[in-house]
Amino acid sequence: MTKSIILITFLSAAIFATGCNQEPANTDLVVKPLYTTDTVQFDSDDPAIWVNPKDPAQSLIIGTDKDENGALYVFDLKGKSIPEKTVHGLKRPNNVDIAYGLSLGGKKVDIAVTTERMTHKIRVYSLPDMTPIDNGGISVYEGETDTMYRDLMGIALHTTHKGEIYAIVGRKTGPADNYLWQYLLQDDGTGKLKATLKRKFGKYSGKKEIEAIAVDNELGYIYYSDEQFGVRKYYADPAKGNKELAVFAQEGFTEDHEGISIYKTTDTTGY
Repeated sequence: MTKSIILITFLSAAIFATGCNQEPANTDLVVKPLYTTDTVQFDSDDPAIWVNPKDPAQSLIIGTDKDENGALYVFDLKGKSIPEKTVHGLKRPNNVDIAYGLSLGGKKVDIAVTTERMTHKIRVYSLPDMTPIDNGGISVYEGETDTMYRDLMGIALHTTHKGEIYAIVGRKTGPADNYLWQYLLQDDGTGKLKATLKRKFGKYSGKKEIEAIAVDNELGYIYYSDEQFGVRKYYADPAKGNKELAVFAQEGFTEDHEGISIYKTTDTTGY
């Protein structure tokens, strides 16, 4: 059975809603939060949720605080900050994503991975304890010399059906092609984490930047927002090549394609 999905693209200026009758809404849609997170020191961005497999009520929200003296904040499901888990002293952490079951040191480890822009590294922490497992960070975009070509932005983690975990990393700016780089995260044989570059891919319009990236693990696709241009689609498996599969969401947007996520209803069906 073909599984379909909802792609939800967040707009920085407006939220559009359509009803079954396809008639324009007569009133503005007001969305009120159930909870709000505690205030961070600088500029909060890009939340990710770790679901506790034993007790979902003890799941965690993880978000970046973007600054040269930034942090990776951890909150409970009601938005209360958990100071003992929060990581301070990061050099502008920009985006964060989560994956489950990385094989490391003979154990399965859930991880949170963030991009640290000013060091050109990804930082990796085990969950739920938020212990660093990256030996001080893993350098990415090595060999790039153009201005801001190594200044990190977005990240998404892809878990394959075999249990392999890839990091798809974005940057502040880059070339018209091969904007994103994809790394395999794995044990180096001594119980330490390493990231191996597997491919460079992804077109870029040059209009603004590419930050938001999302992966459909079940069907094996990567989607990313090329801001002020549209949403692009590629295979998540490097072995399937770098052909662009689709470009969409190019009409009806008044500002940036600022974020993207996937809404799954079940493991096999959806919208």
